[in-house]
Amino acid sequence: MPIADPAALIRSLTNREGLEALLDLLPLGVAILDRQGKVLAVNKGYESLTGVDGKQVLGIRCLHALRCDYCMRSCPVLTGWTDKRPKTVEANIVDRDREKVNIHLNIAPLVGDNGVIRGVIETIMPASTHILDEIGSGVAGLGELVGRSPQVRKIFSMTPSIAQTDSPVLITGETGTGKDMLAEEIHKESDRDGPFVKVNCGSLPVPLLESELFGHAKNALPGADHAKPGRLRMAHGGTLFITEIGDLPLPLQAKLLAYMDDHAVRPVGSTKVVHTDVRIMAASHYDLEDMVRHKRFRRDLLYRLNVIRLHLPPLRERGEDLLLLQDHFLKMFQARYGKKVDRFSKNVETLLRSYEFPGNIRELRNLIEYAVNFCDTNVIRMRHLPGYMLHGPNLPDNLASVPAAPQQPQGAVRAAPPERWEDVQRKMILEALVKTGGRKSQAAELLGWGRSTLWRKMKYFGIE
Repeated sequence: MPIADPAALIRSLTNREGLEALLDLLPLGVAILDRQGKVLAVNKGYESLTGVDGKQVLGIRCLHALRCDYCMRSCPVLTGWTDKRPKTVEANIVDRDREKVNIHLNIAPLVGDNGVIRGVIETIMPASTHILDEIGSGVAGLGELVGRSPQVRKIFSMTPSIAQTDSPVLITGETGTGKDMLAEEIHKESDRDGPFVKVNCGSLPVPLLESELFGHAKNALPGADHAKPGRLRMAHGGTLFITEIGDLPLPLQAKLLAYMDDHAVRPVGSTKVVHTDVRIMAASHYDLEDMVRHKRFRRDLLYRLNVIRLHLPPLRERGEDLLLLQDHFLKMFQARYGKKVDRFSKNVETLLRSYEFPGNIRELRNLIEYAVNFCDTNVIRMRHLPGYMLHGPNLPDNLASVPAAPQQPQGAVRAAPPERWEDVQRKMILEALVKTGGRKSQAAELLGWGRSTLWRKMKYFGIE
């Protein structure tokens, strides 16, 4: 039997349909660009990681499709290739939920026989973190989640076996306890090749939420001039993580339950049924059993989700984990911002131990990022904390007295320069984020801005 010509086979695959089918099989995001960086084709993995619609980004610059920080620095697509060698960098993108996602980015020129660059191929994949067995001193770690308390260590010990199953997982806990990170770590440690796709039930109205989950046919909704696959199809072979499932309306609860029974996706306005292989994970800070008693959540859906249940305790119940997380975040932001800040003052440690942290780990992280940004010594002191911490109703009584600042002679000129408006704005944003536990919509409302204004200013100031 004659051996097939490899070149002929490749040419047969590079028609439009063959190329799309080939790219969709790859377990990473892929984009093909022309020499100027305009998008010619993207695969499903690229769509799910970035949240873009593949058809809508065709013909626009990669800079606007990917929204990557590397594009702003030294991307050779924009600045010109000097050595025609592939580039591999760690970067981050802003997805369509306006969340920052860390990625591995690879870009390589497609060079013709005459040595001229004809295009560019770009691949992206999430920056992976792996389960850490023991960090020392009885401290367990799972990606960015660390702890030594018995409740947390028990969850970490269960995670490897949970990752190897396809059973639904329900993660409960107060806001800011790390439910999203735990779900993503379970997915990363699993054998599922598909993407980790997230949808927030509390952020979208009912018609749009149904379309986000199940997709829609062309013209099924006002302004829907093209079909949309939906997150359940985008997550094929991977995991769909539904955050705040307690906000899912009852009609969509019934439709989700039907999907979990037969794994059939029925897009809005379509009679077609598409079967997908998706693992469902969900999270909620609500008491779902209480919602069932009050007829606001379906009992059968709760039973279906409750196959594996993990509860993340609030920070105030994790004992010494508070000190561990303080040091963890201090080292992280010290390295990120290049600040020589190596410890907290005794007063700050006393205050943090007495504070209840209603925003849990997210609030602690934001608070320490704020303090590191404004710390002008190697020690974080009370004056470096956000104002709401210093004027709260439950300040501990055993704080050491701080010497009062010496009185300035009348007519003396202050040595310290006034704060710049940029510094004031950055401080306002960080305080609002800490107060709202990192919720951007509430922070924008607190500041009296629109969400897009807050997002633009956060990007300008480099605030995550």
